[in-house]
Amino acid sequence: MFENKINGMNFISGAWPLDPGKPTVIFIHGSGGSSVMWKAQVKGLSGSFNTIAVDLPGHGKSEGFGMNSIKAYSDAVADFIKDIEAPSPVACGLSMGGAISLQLLLDNKEMFKTGILINTGAKLRVLPLILNMVQNDYKSYVDSFALTAAAPTTDYSVMMDIIEANAQCNPFVVYNDFMACDSFDVMSRLPEITMPVLVMTAVEDKLSPPKYGTYLADNIKSSVLVSIDGAGHMSPVEKPAEVNGAIADYIGRIVF
Repeated sequence: MFENKINGMNFISGAWPLDPGKPTVIFIHGSGGSSVMWKAQVKGLSGSFNTIAVDLPGHGKSEGFGMNSIKAYSDAVADFIKDIEAPSPVACGLSMGGAISLQLLLDNKEMFKTGILINTGAKLRVLPLILNMVQNDYKSYVDSFALTAAAPTTDYSVMMDIIEANAQCNPFVVYNDFMACDSFDVMSRLPEITMPVLVMTAVEDKLSPPKYGTYLADNIKSSVLVSIDGAGHMSPVEKPAEVNGAIADYIGRIVF
């Protein structure tokens, strides 16, 4: 894998420079996370596609102080995609990253032929308890995330990089991430998405329950719904082979 930074945005890629003959999957992490959560996808799918995982502003090794709206993050990712001149970009996000991907598909229809929405929803209300923990007892939040973000059967060791990324993120940035999620609501706009979309849920996801994904699939006309068994909210880390297989199969059927 390669690591680069362009205009303050840090990212990892399966290869560099990008192959102009391949679609480019842009992986977008969730609240308080970083590109580290997508390592298995960036490496595992790099033979078939250009693979890029970003650190959003204020996260990981990217510059900035984070943002407090999904729209602002979406604009930053759209600018990044233009900066790297990504061939045939595919927005692929989890949780808050999924919301960012939805916003990208809604606001930049000319840029995308498809998108991938993983463990996310058209509306992402955040429990006041989580906001309170992030503000007043950040360690407790990180500890609770470690317990709730994966299925009970998941090997805890595979979560360590994700937990470390959350622990190192500035609590102020994480709080703004959650506030951005809490105010996000594009339920009424889903019929505007006319390009094909892959919606992926995880059977044991407690943070973005499968019903969120079912709603997306029911209201996005050209959608495909895939469920990952034996995984929780962090299914790309918990079940990388299954997630990679679903992504590769789906993109392989899209004409670019």
